[in-house]
Amino acid sequence: MQACSVRFHAEHRFAAPVEAVIQVLVDPVFHRGLELPDLQLLDVVDHRDDGRDALLVLRYAYVGHIDPIASRLLGGQRLTWVQELAVDRATGAGHLGFAVEGGGDRLHGLAQFTLGAEGDETVWALRGEVKVRVPLVGGSAERRILAGFLQRLALEAQLITDRLGAGS
Repeated sequence: MQACSVRFHAEHRFAAPVEAVIQVLVDPVFHRGLELPDLQLLDVVDHRDDGRDALLVLRYAYVGHIDPIASRLLGGQRLTWVQELAVDRATGAGHLGFAVEGGGDRLHGLAQFTLGAEGDETVWALRGEVKVRVPLVGGSAERRILAGFLQRLALEAQLITDRLGAGS
């Protein structure tokens, strides 16, 4: 079975220094408090930060409407996945990846990113791809999953902006 993949890029700007943005991105308390449509944070799987490298691994469940084809493919099980964000504080380079649980390589994605200063702003630039390995529906599923992923990133970016503005 051949995997379909869709490449993407996204950019978000924050009126704050790079280090402040990184601090929020890898803060498990921040993520526990997020209310994201159709998602439930199940667990903070891992969080490490040695002052240079930071890692945050989260486990999510999709609690929104799943189309009937996807529901059949899941066999009635809940859709859960693990998301990993890692960043090198010195360079601002990192990755954001996710993989569905219990699905082998049926659904996963990975984006490389940079966090860099531009004037008084921090730019979070991501480039990556989403892969779906499901016969006949892979391509259309990828586009829908990618659209939801990008909408969620945009919402998270707004919530990061709000947090940075609150000075917390």
